[in-house]
Amino acid sequence: MSATLKYTCFVLLLAACNNREEGINPSYSAVTESVYASVTVQPEGLYNVYASVPGILDSLSVTEGDTVRAGEVIAKMVSVLPALSLENARLNVDLAAEKLRGRANELATLAQEIAIARDQLRLDSLNYMRQKNLWEQRIGSQVEFENRKLRYEQAANNLAILEQRYEQTHTELRNAYARSKNALAQAETNLQDHSVRARIAGKVYSLPREEGEFILNQEIIAQVGSRDTFLIEMAVDEVDVTRLEVGQMALVVLDAYSDQVFKAQVSRIYPQKDERSQTFKVEARFRQAPKVLYAGLSGEANILIQTIDRTLVIPLEYLGPENTVQTDTGVISVKTGIRNMEAVEIVSGLDTSSVIFKP
Repeated sequence: MSATLKYTCFVLLLAACNNREEGINPSYSAVTESVYASVTVQPEGLYNVYASVPGILDSLSVTEGDTVRAGEVIAKMVSVLPALSLENARLNVDLAAEKLRGRANELATLAQEIAIARDQLRLDSLNYMRQKNLWEQRIGSQVEFENRKLRYEQAANNLAILEQRYEQTHTELRNAYARSKNALAQAETNLQDHSVRARIAGKVYSLPREEGEFILNQEIIAQVGSRDTFLIEMAVDEVDVTRLEVGQMALVVLDAYSDQVFKAQVSRIYPQKDERSQTFKVEARFRQAPKVLYAGLSGEANILIQTIDRTLVIPLEYLGPENTVQTDTGVISVKTGIRNMEAVEIVSGLDTSSVIFKP
């Protein structure tokens, strides 16, 4: 609010106190409409750093306030899960190798069956050819010839099935062995590095956990954000948020600098309401920032909606319910315009000659 409006409101209030029976007159002044918001200052890009794996926080490589580079190690974790996974992966490799190349593996059994089937095929082939030659000389019977032929064909078919089964089993076991080796390599990689690294270059603002503590995946190890750039996070009531637009000016007062007013500009309006606080989050950027800022500084802001340089106003406390005003001739209805916490614009119904009283 401008100094002129504050001075006008003070004069009006003083007149009301000294001449309560005589009332006061509306006057022309500047008036600014604004939306109130509570303020928290946060570093730009502030994010939570989580553990790479559940386990023991083995060591912290930084302290609060340290500057870190993108990719720099913040902490190291020790987890029993990767060690168990590595041991299981080694066992699976050994098992897959035994199935593929071991003495008593399935392939060796199939190879023995194939050798027997080949011997049987040779025998059935000789018997078939011998019986065929005899039959061509009309020696023996046709039934015996057909039986020899059938045995030969069955032996050949059985050998083909076994050889196909051997190739298929060999392929499956070879692939299983390759997969187990890949799993082992991945387990070894997981065991080698459980370092937690910074995602962006910035400053470490918080380290809520201590070395030696057991950390779950969803527990925060650190908070990292920009070192030099800060954002103003404002909580705006849902009644007022529809009046806001990106680019509007905000006047900010921080508790740490209570005697100064800083200018900022609305940069983002979040579309989702916070159900716990029933407010909307609005971000703004400083146009004039203090020299020293810390994460979490709090304060208040007024987001400027519109300003009228000269208009008829009365103190807000003189406006009654349903836009009524107590005058020397009785209660009348007035048409109001913009308002703030101290004054309200009178569009019609009063002029500077009107005498009004507190309701």
